[in-house]
Amino acid sequence: MRWSVAAAKQRLSELLRTAAKEPQTILSRSRPVAVVIDPETFEEFKAWQTARRARTLAETFDELRALAAPDHDVLRLPRRRDRSNAFSRKRA
Repeated sequence: MRWSVAAAKQRLSELLRTAAKEPQTILSRSRPVAVVIDPETFEEFKAWQTARRARTLAETFDELRALAAPDHDVLRLPRRRDRSNAFSRKRA
């Protein structure tokens, strides 16, 4: 449900009761300024936000350094073999 700021002030108890069932949007001049949600939904959101937090560049480089450490197995590349190149042949 959508509430104007004035209606939300006047009917705060009702706003809180309905927020327990579904999120309630508060509008100011037809623009959303707040959403009232139940505490469980908010805790779920905080947990999701924490898990989703982007790694910093430094953390990414630390992970790459750990992967490139000498104690890890190194991929062995096969010896290179020259292949024929159709573009290098001269035409008659």
